[in-house]
Amino acid sequence: MEHESMEETAKILKLLGDKTRLSMIGLLLKKECCVCEFVELFKMSQPAISQHLRKLKDAELVNEQRRGQWIFYSLNPENAYFPLVQDVIKHIPDQQEKFVLLEQQGLRITCNS
Repeated sequence: MEHESMEETAKILKLLGDKTRLSMIGLLLKKECCVCEFVELFKMSQPAISQHLRKLKDAELVNEQRRGQWIFYSLNPENAYFPLVQDVIKHIPDQQEKFVLLEQQGLRITCNS
């Protein structure tokens, strides 16, 4: 069991080792986001953003909820590694400013169908 836990922890840390995914997690700690918001924030294509989110979802670090045509992502507090994720996030810059910037540019999206 301990070996599996080591493997799983390494997998989670590897996922968080990607700057984009780490930033996404930091943003999701503040509030849920839609793919389209991440596209604006990271200036990346929708397929690239979706790939990052799929990896986080496959590891059960994030939940997705469909509302109409939109899919919203949020952190999964039920995940056994949620406390680890919270600890890691303490060591990166606060991501709130990215939301403020989006709002100032009129790009903060409330994807309500």
